[in-house]
Amino acid sequence: MSAPALPRARIGDSGVEVTRFVLGCAPIGGLYSAVDETTARGALDAAWRGGVRAFDVAPHYGVGLAEERLGRFLATVPGEQVTVSSKVGRLLVDTDEDVEGVDEFYGTPRRRRVRDYSRDGVRRSVLESLERLGRDRLDVALVHDPEGHESQALDEGYRALDDLRSEGVVGAIGVGTNISAVASWFVERADLDCVLVAGRYSLLGDDGATELFGACVRRDVSILVGGVFRSGILARPGRGAHVDYEPAPGDLVDRVARIEAVCARHSVALPAAAMQFVLSRPEVDAVVVGAASEAEVVENLAHFAATVPEDVFEELASLDLAPPTARRGRGQRSDDERAETPKER
Repeated sequence: MSAPALPRARIGDSGVEVTRFVLGCAPIGGLYSAVDETTARGALDAAWRGGVRAFDVAPHYGVGLAEERLGRFLATVPGEQVTVSSKVGRLLVDTDEDVEGVDEFYGTPRRRRVRDYSRDGVRRSVLESLERLGRDRLDVALVHDPEGHESQALDEGYRALDDLRSEGVVGAIGVGTNISAVASWFVERADLDCVLVAGRYSLLGDDGATELFGACVRRDVSILVGGVFRSGILARPGRGAHVDYEPAPGDLVDRVARIEAVCARHSVALPAAAMQFVLSRPEVDAVVVGAASEAEVVENLAHFAATVPEDVFEELASLDLAPPTARRGRGQRSDDERAETPKER
């Protein structure tokens, strides 16, 4: 049986395309708990069967474990059909130290992360990622979490990626961050193809995303949104849930319970509402959704395909449980919404 054809989005004017559902690979690197090889491979296989052809990873995820696992999987599928995104800003160094649980990753190799946004460090990072992935080109390369390192990340890291883009080693470049203002800062100063902003636009809040989206539209920068479940609380709510990689406070758990009750009255699953809320935003080109197992991938693809009545979002906004949103249907921005500020390369 052939895989279903998922809708696709182009990344800026780079020529790179992604499926609008991108599999986030942090969970297969052991985020929050160790994941064995068989389970991780099951998640990747399920994504492929479901039509996913875009995968987002980073050296940070499991200190290289996620890239290695993705690379072993990619060796078994037609490489020309795949779009792979990885990141720069952290180099990996072997260590004898106990790294279990560092940065919430478990079951990982004994390596430590070294921040490096220098020109040489970024080029080295790309080459080492390509080796772990078993590829000779990165479709998308993102400056990862540059907050606190903005000047070097722009003056050296971005310049290195720009050179690699010109050389054809990477296809598209951008920034990946959890902070909207940082992404906006780079959008206004660099010739980016895309941004990946995690957790800043969701049912739980805007957090500066609207200003970022406006800047991206003006500069013809594509928008990928991660963290649609805010690290888990909008997918697996309740005591013990995570939000933004930390245990969720009680008042937020209670608020999510109220959101879930509204969804239930409309016979809508909370995770489907969370994903469709983001996809309904016309500026958003794709969502990046993590999964650690086959079952999670299948569930998330069902949420991606779900139809959520607009009444759900209107009721949530009226109760001050979620931000208001203008729903114009799923699909990319029209051409006349793009590129108010032309870019030259």
